[in-house]
Parts: sequence; structure tokens; C-alpha cells
Amino acid sequence: MYAVIKTGGKQYRVAAGEKIKVEQIAADVGQEIVLDQVLAVGNGAELKIGTPLVSGASVKATVVAQGKHDKVRIFKLRRRKHYIKHQGHRQQFTELQIVAIAG
Repeated sequence: MYAVIKTGGKQYRVAAGEKIKVEQIAADVGQEIVLDQVLAVGNGAELKIGTPLVSGASVKATVVAQGKHDKVRIFKLRRRKHYIKHQGHRQQFTELQIVAIAG
């Protein structure tokens, strides 16, 4: 059984037992959360698609870790204008362990 969920402005295809990294969620490590924005639920050849959400469907997940991704380096240069800009960014994430899919 799998589900397509929406969190942090992105969509993820998840199944029970998987680990995924999503945009940061305000939750403590070890806390169980419920993701209720489920766009589709599939079981073998059967697929239930929501309009836009599947009613009564939810995904339970446990927060495994909070952290930061690797640094992305930004370099801007305008030739012949004496303009150089260096910048870096580390996006924060929450790692989730999918426990169960209901619906």
C-alpha cells in the first residue's frame, strides 16, 4: 500500500516503513505526527484519487531526525562590471519514518 502526500509545498510517494526527508516540521525527535493531506492512495492495481484530497485518509509518521542538507554554494558574476557575490545556503529538513497508511 502506498500514498501520495503533500507537505512543505511538495508531493511525496510513500509506503509503510520508508524514510523520507521533507521540509522542516515543528516537531520533536521521536514524536508521532499525522499527515492528513493525502492526494492519492494505492493498493496494488486499485488507486483512489482525491479531489483534491482523499477523504478520511491519513499517514502516520515518526520524526527520526531534524537537520540541515549539504551547503549549496551560490556564485554571481557580472563580467566587466566588478561585481562578484558569494553566498551559501543550507536548507533545514525533517526526516520521517512512515509507520502506517490509513484510508
